[in-house]
Amino acid sequence: MKIEALFVDSESAAEPEVERISTALGLVPRPVGSAREVFAAVQAAPDPVGAGKRMLYLTANRGAFIRDCPGTAHYTCCGYRILHVAAYCSMDCAYCILQSYFHPPVLTYFLNRGDLAAELQVEFDKQATQRFGTGEFTDSLIWEGVSPRNAELIRLFAAQDRCVLELKTKTTAIERLLPLAHRRRTILAWSLNRAATASRYERGTAGIDARLAAAARAAARGYPLAFHFDPIVIEEGALAGYLETIETLFSRIDAQQIVWISLGALRFMPALKAVIERRFPGTPLACGEFITGLDGKLRYFKPLRIRAYRAMAQAIRRRAPGVCLYLCMEDDEVWQEALGFVPGRRGGLAAMLDEAAVRVCGLAR
Repeated sequence: MKIEALFVDSESAAEPEVERISTALGLVPRPVGSAREVFAAVQAAPDPVGAGKRMLYLTANRGAFIRDCPGTAHYTCCGYRILHVAAYCSMDCAYCILQSYFHPPVLTYFLNRGDLAAELQVEFDKQATQRFGTGEFTDSLIWEGVSPRNAELIRLFAAQDRCVLELKTKTTAIERLLPLAHRRRTILAWSLNRAATASRYERGTAGIDARLAAAARAAARGYPLAFHFDPIVIEEGALAGYLETIETLFSRIDAQQIVWISLGALRFMPALKAVIERRFPGTPLACGEFITGLDGKLRYFKPLRIRAYRAMAQAIRRRAPGVCLYLCMEDDEVWQEALGFVPGRRGGLAAMLDEAAVRVCGLAR
């Protein structure tokens, strides 16, 4: 995080965590009456999307902390439960949907941790298998330098037996998490790509080798792992790079430690195309063979997606035949052509992932 301006909602200025965060960043927080003042500062910048990554707004989450994954119509969703603890990201991936998802995008951290804990306890009391994660609207670990929230979440999840927490990242910020008594109720997950794609399109992130080295260290401390090849960027010669990443992954990680692996090809709302072209001039990222999917998003031509998924799935299955492998936001035709089955015949994707969590993380049934 390279924060240049720190704002705090006046109603939350007395929260103890404000002082901790301001000290960690070496900044004096500026009280504001509403988010509009922060938005105005971001929008005044020549590059509002980039400016929003360097301005941090501390406030309370006045909505629900726990939300269902929005998914999209016509495509299979995993049934993930979002923990909305923060918004936006300090890293700068060219393809990131958050660039156009928030209006304007502003790095935001929610201070009312007690409300989050209370919402989670309600879910824990249901005694049902559930999968939660903080990596939908932000990177889960960029906050490690300023907040103990992940450690608190790990302790909360370690105290129960039916739910798992997934912390998904492109960083290596795991030092504070390694010694914690997690009881395998927290999955540390890394977003992976081929090395050339990460270097070209994922500015400010840890390299692929560094991510895998961090995953190996986490596994040595007993953490279950997950990996997400998403987004897969289909370019000339790219497939060989993805297969190389898969081989490197299994040369360093014991497949028995992996809860699931996902594959998802690049897809985005049309509005993001102009953002990519403006912020990353000359990039070929938005110039692939795209069609408009049933959900209105631009997606690679279906045969291209199937070819990439099939080759990567075969490589993964050779090294880890028992791992739970799934596609992110694809229809039954793609599942059948790429993986040889459709989730509905196995009880649905959510049930597949729940079973993987029970098996690898030791959840109660």
